[in-house]
Amino acid sequence: MSLPRRYSMPDPTEQVLTDEAITSHIRPGSRVIDLGCGDGRLLERLRRTHACTVQGVEVEPRRIQRCIERGVPVVQADLDAGLGCIPDRSFDCAVLSQTLQQVRKPREVLQEIFRIARQALVVVPNFAHWRVRWEVLTRGRAPVTASLPYDWYDTPNLHVMSLHDFRELCDVVHVRVVKELPILRGRAVERAWLASLRAHSGLYILERIDDSPAS
Repeated sequence: MSLPRRYSMPDPTEQVLTDEAITSHIRPGSRVIDLGCGDGRLLERLRRTHACTVQGVEVEPRRIQRCIERGVPVVQADLDAGLGCIPDRSFDCAVLSQTLQQVRKPREVLQEIFRIARQALVVVPNFAHWRVRWEVLTRGRAPVTASLPYDWYDTPNLHVMSLHDFRELCDVVHVRVVKELPILRGRAVERAWLASLRAHSGLYILERIDDSPAS
């Protein structure tokens, strides 16, 4: 008899806490684009609390409809097809939360972000979390955890990465990691003991190297 899979959808409370962490690192009055904006909840909050000028990009019609209901401007676009409709340096900040692992060409998407924005806030899942490792080791199966709640045949995630892997990608595309914030139980922290094992995801504040101030 097989054991039942334990989770069916991400924890909404943790998502709210992650949105709070993102919001706290965006300057009031910024021009913000959210790539893979979902239902527009984060952009609605940024506009209300930070007086930001916001723009969403989403591919799923149902989520686009929710953005419209919230009054959040949104365009339908596939990130893998590029963002040619958006002019260079149109935004102060781009948000990419729990989306990079779902695109087919993450390197190209990250490069495109820095064509349209000066800074990026990126949240990525940590597939090296200890629960993921434990599931593989003890069950010999593709892991299903609270932060990665999908069966292998039903997951939107196309790429598997750890926090170390993401930092390496930043080096490849010449992006500077201004700050790395491990996320534990939905809360982004400045430091965490054994973060690569304990953090279920990470929030990264990124800038292009040629935009960084001289040392």
